[in-house]
Amino acid sequence: MKKLIFLFVLLTNSILIETTFAQVKIKENIESQPMWGPVGHNYVDYYYLPDIETYYYVKKHKFIYYEGGFWISRYALPERFEGFDVYNAKVIVINEPRPYLRHKDHWAIYPWIDEGNNQQIIRDSHEIKYMINKNHPRHSEWVELQRNERRNRWKL
Repeated sequence: MKKLIFLFVLLTNSILIETTFAQVKIKENIESQPMWGPVGHNYVDYYYLPDIETYYYVKKHKFIYYEGGFWISRYALPERFEGFDVYNAKVIVINEPRPYLRHKDHWAIYPWIDEGNNQQIIRDSHEIKYMINKNHPRHSEWVELQRNERRNRWKL
């Protein structure tokens, strides 16, 4: 009987652990995405800016562009892109490792897609999920909502 109870507890725990890991595997990085990124994506690896043939790596907050025969990674765009407005740019989400290594494929496909000014950007979104980003203009409202939720939990 003890063995049966032990087996039941062991199986129940393993199911709970698997469920927990399955929930953890859901990727989200809304809080890391730049304010000029388009809404509708809970997770983004890279953005591709076809107008300037440049990538943006969300995890490291770096632009990746081709210069002098090499792909360069920097926190800011080079001077040659001075005046380029990322807030009004065509932005394509690419979730694959090192997409710049397949730049010819992206260049051939994406310049013809007209997604520029009709894209809503994170900065202008009123959805609560985007307010988690510390750079969002309404982030303080999200913080207050979180405080109120914690207070309400303690009242129960």
